[in-house]
Amino acid sequence: MELPDTAGVASFVVPEGFAPQQTLTLGDDVAHHMKVRRLANGAPLRLTDGAGHVASATLVSLARNAATVEVGAVQEVPPLTDVHLLAPIGDRDRMLWLAEKATELGLTSWRPVLWHRSRSVQPRGEGPGFQAKVRARMVSALAQSHGAWLPNVYPDATLDRALAGLPDHAPRLMLDASGQPISEAISGNPTSLVLALGPEGGLDEEERTKLTAKGFSAVSLAPTILRFETAGLAALAIARSFTHH
Repeated sequence: MELPDTAGVASFVVPEGFAPQQTLTLGDDVAHHMKVRRLANGAPLRLTDGAGHVASATLVSLARNAATVEVGAVQEVPPLTDVHLLAPIGDRDRMLWLAEKATELGLTSWRPVLWHRSRSVQPRGEGPGFQAKVRARMVSALAQSHGAWLPNVYPDATLDRALAGLPDHAPRLMLDASGQPISEAISGNPTSLVLALGPEGGLDEEERTKLTAKGFSAVSLAPTILRFETAGLAALAIARSFTHH
């Protein structure tokens, strides 16, 4: 069954999932956002579980700490072509901004890496508490962008551990000012892609050597020096332009 057009309809993420014609009670976070949106009983809604399922729904009632909704049709949305990111552990606010925008662009996985030059950054975005903030920011971005798939978020890792967890047979690109233009490095319509994004100050020689040994090619974005969140967003947007079909 096709879902109705949900452009302009309030969208919410329900990670626990849903089923057609199910009545759901959603918690205080959702209820708060509905009140901010000034939604009235009977308002149409869009729900997603972040795992490829999207539903139309109707707001039945809105209380102080909960909202009751009636689920309508449910549809499966195929995932976009995989785009994986080795993200730098860096400034917390910049990481959160990048996580939000990467979700809007349909990022597949987020692997935070403690690069050598990450160690001097204070305060850094790391640890389970910060990961929860990243996840919350991604959930909000998914709802706002009307996406259907949340990125997989992996624990903080050294470069060696991050490399060991990457999918095989995917083109691998590391952002480096010495590389060829990224648009020239991505050809055709790749079935998956891995991007390595270094910290402020860039990758050091040991890291470049490790990445090259694992099949990464150096690519550049601009003739100027970019902050890591700017470089990450630009690279993801370019990569997605080749892989969104």
